[in-house]
Amino acid sequence: IFTISLILGTTITISSNHWIMAWAGLEINTLAILPLISKSHHPRAIEAATKYFLTQAAASTLVLFSSMNNAWYTGQWDITQLTHPTSCLVLTTAISMKLGLVPFHFWFPEVMQGTSLIVGLLLSTAMKFPPITLLYMTSPSLNPTLLTTLAILSVAVGGWMGLNQTQIRKIMAFSSISHLGWMAIVISYNPKLTLLNFYLYTMMTAAVFLTLNSIKALKLPTLLTSWTKSPALNTVLLLTLLSLAGLPPLTGFLPKWFIIQELTKQDMAPAATVISLLSLLSLFFYLRLAYCATITLPPHATNHVKQWRINKPVNLSIAILTTLSLTLLPMSPM
Repeated sequence: IFTISLILGTTITISSNHWIMAWAGLEINTLAILPLISKSHHPRAIEAATKYFLTQAAASTLVLFSSMNNAWYTGQWDITQLTHPTSCLVLTTAISMKLGLVPFHFWFPEVMQGTSLIVGLLLSTAMKFPPITLLYMTSPSLNPTLLTTLAILSVAVGGWMGLNQTQIRKIMAFSSISHLGWMAIVISYNPKLTLLNFYLYTMMTAAVFLTLNSIKALKLPTLLTSWTKSPALNTVLLLTLLSLAGLPPLTGFLPKWFIIQELTKQDMAPAATVISLLSLLSLFFYLRLAYCATITLPPHATNHVKQWRINKPVNLSIAILTTLSLTLLPMSPM
């Protein structure tokens, strides 16, 4: 029931023209994911669900407020007709709260840490889709300077705060924050690029999360011994993480390349330079994950319990997603 409600809420939001419908879809989404977050009856999970509920409720209120404000000034309830500057400002704030863009990012790593890997995957991909579609529909009227500032801050904070983490879900949360920065910087110039970036990001993140879920790895020390479980899967996890970091010749390079190209066309070469240099920070922690997963053997002084090798074949969805997140770069001319 909750999964169907999630799909329903997302569909309502992305197909609506009226602000109230979009808001209702966002609310259905929030209420449907809450039981999934708090499914394991653990105080940490309940805390995560509460934090999630409070931030999303505040963000939804702001969405409602900005649309009412706009309707008050212009008489328009249409999503694409958001013209009043205050409304645009409030909406940008609301959507960045929903997405977890800096400076509204503090809830996201905490909530991710409190849930399972699969719900973490839903939170960092499916739950970001409706807000991004709202940004996409209102993108002509948004303030590009504000979005660029938020974006550069997001990439910086996502990189810096991820450096110090040992919990894999938190690392993935910070990676998500910095990817959202890349999406936000280009939305007012070329919204289609943002959507492309989002689809590829979703694919690569899903591959990583499903792999980690089949290894059952929640923190870095677990990854150190996971190579005995399924060596091939671990080797491919190295490549998927590098793809998520955006190294050529893997898929993850494609959105970064196009975004840098678009920013250069818009005479924003300094912004492009800054955001590219800041994404080196997140490359560092992807490399550290990859290093723990595949390159190092654990030091033998400590008593690590070696894990049993899994005989069951790897999930087909992992195989498909991983292949796509490694080989899609040649589709860039299309």
